[in-house]
Amino acid sequence: MKLGWKGWLGFGVSAVLVWWTLRGVDVSEVARLVRGANWLLLTAAVAVATSGFLVRAIRWRILLHPVDPDTPLNSRFGAVTIGFMANNLLPARVGEFARAYAMGRFESTVPVPAAFGSLVVERILDALILTLFLVGAILTPAFPDVELGGRFLLLLRTGLTVVGVVGVGLLLLLIFPGAIVRVIESVARLLPDAVERLVVESLEAFLDSLRVVRSPRLLGWAVAWTIGFWLWNGASFWLGMMAFGIDTGFVSALFTEAVVGFGVAIPAAPGFFGTFHASAQFALETVYGVDAARTLAFAYAYHLGGFFPVTFIGLWYARSLGLSLADVGESEDRVEEELQP
Repeated sequence: MKLGWKGWLGFGVSAVLVWWTLRGVDVSEVARLVRGANWLLLTAAVAVATSGFLVRAIRWRILLHPVDPDTPLNSRFGAVTIGFMANNLLPARVGEFARAYAMGRFESTVPVPAAFGSLVVERILDALILTLFLVGAILTPAFPDVELGGRFLLLLRTGLTVVGVVGVGLLLLLIFPGAIVRVIESVARLLPDAVERLVVESLEAFLDSLRVVRSPRLLGWAVAWTIGFWLWNGASFWLGMMAFGIDTGFVSALFTEAVVGFGVAIPAAPGFFGTFHASAQFALETVYGVDAARTLAFAYAYHLGGFFPVTFIGLWYARSLGLSLADVGESEDRVEEELQP
């Protein structure tokens, strides 16, 4: 696949953030702390984080229920790992496209547009729960009495506003789906034919996936599994932090997880290099007062520890489907083709 402007932008952002996190820090001290880490706890942290992809696959069954209520766990887990492998190795954040495309290859009963639509719902649920964790941690009595600064408060307000707008938009789609579709179709007619078809077909796929939200039972299970997943993933952060002597409590691990979760949404090089570490540095060093070297030792060791297992598993599943890395890199184009009539 071509690198494109998005790829170059991601590499540029990562380079700047890696430099930013390491500026003024004694790298030899970071290396010493990594060597002296509790490797049993760090291994446990990586194991918990890696098993979280299985939890994601279990949750995905609920989101795919309106399309096919009996998708095999192996297919869902394979598609999940292929998607994260793609994000780790390929530019331009093609993981969601790769995941939807792989699921369509694994199971003919799951159309690619429906799989892709379910991932939009998944990301919305993730954002809502991470926002809940972020705000909840700030409101706890044990939260550090620090001046977060106008920029952070502005980002927090912006995030809450975005989540609120998305929530209202979803509510309107659920209550007035026909009217919203007609408005979007009217606006889409002003676009070139190919873009118009893509917008309309994408909207229809997304609305089809929203059948989960229209079912109180399925929505309740989806929310419960989303909370469970992020608590499970937060446990991996907590174990990783403890491996480096960062004993600031489980709530601080949830706060760090939430900050990192939003931070890695920023365009970056493959593998979230720079964005992951800068986000962890803000949460632990700026907010919780952990020294810079210890924070970076945790961030780089934990990140690299989790990078390799899912990448190798995803490559194995891709090979079982007969997909090369180049094929996975073209998944965005394949998904767009499937979305068009």
